[in-house]
Amino acid sequence: MKRMSKPVYLAAGAYTLSLGTGRPEFNPKKPRPGLDHYIKEAGRASLAQVSDPAAVDEGVIGNFMAARFNHQGHLGSLMTIVHPALEYKPALRVEGACASGGLALASAIKSVLSGLADVVLVMGVEVQNTVKAIYCADFLAGAGWYDGERKDGHTYFFPGKFSDRAGAYAAKVGPAKAREAFAHWYRNAVESARLNPDAQEHFNTVKDLVAQGMTPPNGKSFTDHLNLYDCSKVSDGAASIIVASEEGWRRLGLNRQDVVEIAGMGQMAADLTAPPPDLTEMTTCRKAAEEARAMAGVGVQDLGVCEFHDCFTVSGVLLTEALGIAAPGEGADAVLAGVTRRDGAFPTNTGGGLVGYGHPTGATGVRMAVDLWRQLTGKAGGYQVDVKKDHGIMVSMGGNDKTVVSLVLKR
Repeated sequence: MKRMSKPVYLAAGAYTLSLGTGRPEFNPKKPRPGLDHYIKEAGRASLAQVSDPAAVDEGVIGNFMAARFNHQGHLGSLMTIVHPALEYKPALRVEGACASGGLALASAIKSVLSGLADVVLVMGVEVQNTVKAIYCADFLAGAGWYDGERKDGHTYFFPGKFSDRAGAYAAKVGPAKAREAFAHWYRNAVESARLNPDAQEHFNTVKDLVAQGMTPPNGKSFTDHLNLYDCSKVSDGAASIIVASEEGWRRLGLNRQDVVEIAGMGQMAADLTAPPPDLTEMTTCRKAAEEARAMAGVGVQDLGVCEFHDCFTVSGVLLTEALGIAAPGEGADAVLAGVTRRDGAFPTNTGGGLVGYGHPTGATGVRMAVDLWRQLTGKAGGYQVDVKKDHGIMVSMGGNDKTVVSLVLKR
């Protein structure tokens, strides 16, 4: 197994609030911030943590669908609005559906490993609340095989795809157990979001979240096997973090306790035109996570905190199995037993995850890295957990388990 040719680190993470339904600041009838606002806010929050922004060698930004949601391309050049020191330095935008942020991190890691950069500012951004939900669903369907799947797909394309996974999983473990596990995943997400002031569900005051999550799916109004509470939110926001060599973070004026090491990386793509080999398994996620752990030389038992791409509650449950936290078919049992809760053996999505924090698609992978960095450095504030082990893992997924970046971080 290949290893990092030299140490690479993460530092100076930040993200904006996730704006959308549930936030008191959100009003669909009033003007709202655009891409430039979020890029500036997140990027400047990262650079405010370093002594010399001019030490940044290059930038990379992850984004999925700005060309459709915002009629804006050329986001690499737009990164220069963050700070004058970024003018005339390399910058590019990368795209891989909901894994766009994860790919931005992978691109930056490779630049540092190549020796062409010592400090890379990594960002992710998405502003999606610009169109009605039905059009948003069609835009997001571009994360699937549009020509081959969209015409006969569900009106709400990706909820329909993961509803199929939820139905298959229910057939495997039993409908009652599956529905209860999905409801508990929702409860866990909102409980963490209530501790994170930037989370979209921060202001959720529902007393019995499990009962809400148990709402029976209605195929006539939405999907057959998922309800609205099983879904991540339509969100606007951005995230930012710095990828650096040791020389790089020292040039930034940071201390060792401010950074975490990227110990392993797995990056993979699967055939976009092929259906999943097993609806009850996240095959590409499993392979990418295994590669990241192997590169880091750690096992599942060495993980102290996790960030899963829970675009839907079912994907969260399935990822407990893909990462080896639970055996195949036992993810629901693990979630119901509290294994992934904040105080469980594997604290997962401690800032709310996609279901609780929100899912500004291009920003999500970077936001996950920020939350892992915060937990491993003790900078998570009100949503800090007791991280008992030195490693954390994230899985950034694009489409229906088609593009995946997994990172193992070490404090």
